[in-house]
Amino acid sequence: MKKKAVSLIVCTAFVCGILTVFASATTIKIGSIAPKRSPWDDALRRLNQRWQEITKGQVELKIYPGSIAGNESDTLRKMRIGILGGGVFTNRGLTKIYSDIYVLNIPFLITSNSELDYVLEKMKPTFEKEIENNGFKIIIWSMAGWVHIFSKNKVLYPEDLKKHKLSFTTGEPVLEQAWKRSGYHIVPADLKDLMMALQSGMVDSFYITPLVAASGQYFPLAPHMCSLKIAPVVGGIVLTQKIWNQVPAQYKEKMLKAAQDISNQLNNERDELSAEAIETMKEHGLKINQVPENAVSGWKKTAEKGMNVLIGQVFSKEIYEQINQFLDEYEKLNEKREDPEETPSI
Repeated sequence: MKKKAVSLIVCTAFVCGILTVFASATTIKIGSIAPKRSPWDDALRRLNQRWQEITKGQVELKIYPGSIAGNESDTLRKMRIGILGGGVFTNRGLTKIYSDIYVLNIPFLITSNSELDYVLEKMKPTFEKEIENNGFKIIIWSMAGWVHIFSKNKVLYPEDLKKHKLSFTTGEPVLEQAWKRSGYHIVPADLKDLMMALQSGMVDSFYITPLVAASGQYFPLAPHMCSLKIAPVVGGIVLTQKIWNQVPAQYKEKMLKAAQDISNQLNNERDELSAEAIETMKEHGLKINQVPENAVSGWKKTAEKGMNVLIGQVFSKEIYEQINQFLDEYEKLNEKREDPEETPSI
């Protein structure tokens, strides 16, 4: 009898131990606009693998790629009500969590990878604190590339673009007003509707990264790419603070270190893939139009016309001035604001 009793106790303890592990396991549902098998989707899957290894299976990511969970606004709404635990966001999604982040995406303000790295490193503590104050935790910062203008006809000067119908993401009335004040013909259209808008003639130009232009096959309908970089697209992987609090504390430091390693890999892959995307598009008819040096100041002046609409409404004046201060610091540290390791030479 005693042996049976001891065996029963041991078995019960073993089963309870297993049940406790499973009960404490955390599955984090992640909504992502990144297409399946894209660099950002691959990064998420690598992150899932590393986190499972670090936590011995106690934390797992369940990924919903390709906007299955909806667009960035849908993803954020579902995170806020607890349906999703996290999301992959571009700058637009991040600004809906903390609007001042949009300052990184002002046209022609930041002009190189090294400038962006310098400014972001300085601003991360502020950004991350404010994001946490709003109930979220940023796990990975990512730069998705540089935005360029793609158009039906050649665009070298601002006046050239003003003759086009420029696609612009819906649901951003203040930003739309800023572009209109700069003199452009804006037509609201979400990315998922861009192909149809191009085919119908509703729009004949758009501004996105070369990777998106290539993967979405939009460029054949707008076969001219302006060489001038408009702005970086800064995004990241974000969790709700509630789901992050469920992660065992002893694993968090290693998990964040793994996330940083994957972020670094992703940035390296991005530059290579962007170069490949541009070369592939050129092979299929894309024309890269080099902007003359005397045109750059005109682009900046035109963009500044809409700036007053943004300051104080989309982002604070204090953050804007702080970014400019860091850019001045960078310029003093680097005599030239040129970046030899820029995204592919075009």
